[in-house]
Amino acid sequence: MVQPIDFNKSEQYILSIRLSTDGFSFSIYHPQRNEEVYFSSSPVNTQRSMAANVKAYLTETEELKHKFKQVNILIHTTRYTSIPLELYEDEQTELLFYQNLPSQSNEVILCNILGKSNVVILFGLDKLTHLFLTEHFPDARLFASVSPLTEYFSRKCKLDNTRKLFAVCHPESIEVIGFEKEKLFILNSYSVSGINDSCYYLLNIWQQAGFNQEEDKLYLVGTHRIPQGDYLSQLLKKYIRKLYIINPQMEFNNTEISRIQQIPFDMLSLISCE
Repeated sequence: MVQPIDFNKSEQYILSIRLSTDGFSFSIYHPQRNEEVYFSSSPVNTQRSMAANVKAYLTETEELKHKFKQVNILIHTTRYTSIPLELYEDEQTELLFYQNLPSQSNEVILCNILGKSNVVILFGLDKLTHLFLTEHFPDARLFASVSPLTEYFSRKCKLDNTRKLFAVCHPESIEVIGFEKEKLFILNSYSVSGINDSCYYLLNIWQQAGFNQEEDKLYLVGTHRIPQGDYLSQLLKKYIRKLYIINPQMEFNNTEISRIQQIPFDMLSLISCE
């Protein structure tokens, strides 16, 4: 049974914040007592910049004014690129990033080193948003949302030797993460305007990467839950035999936090990778 958070003991809890153009959310949980969890989400003002939304969010949200044991901040962004760990050099961060993405002013480039996947994720965040976040949470860890997803899915690839493709569906984009055995070989995001777009990208990737229609596996998961029998999975099942919809509650052993219907999957994957 979920128990209320005792904010008088906030330094015992872990705070995870997720920032996205489709809404802000945060979770608070006790690392030893799974029943002590809290989650909240709110829309963003589309007439404001991301920095202005973040400043207002930090100022107006009372729960975020406490001191926590640990603070994680997830940035849902398509401005990221991946580099094999063995090729990454810290002093070349900006050079590597802008070789793969168009230049943008007033941007700070951040780095997540993924030990399980042997890859480095470089991602951009506008300087003013970064300033507001680091002033409010000086010791926070900042992640691109694809980083915990990649680490989490890499663990699932140890179960067997089939090639696996994971698709994380958002309202206006889709993230595609592919593994051959335990080796990451696809990591990309695509803007989509509907289910037909998502289906097109996934089937095109499946074909171009040479996935086996009968043996390899496709996993679908939404920012929130994808219902069994949804239209996207029905379309894809015409072409891919081994298609699975990830149920977060089952995936994370029916923990209290996984029962929260609106909690984003990338936030759950970050918690599980702690």
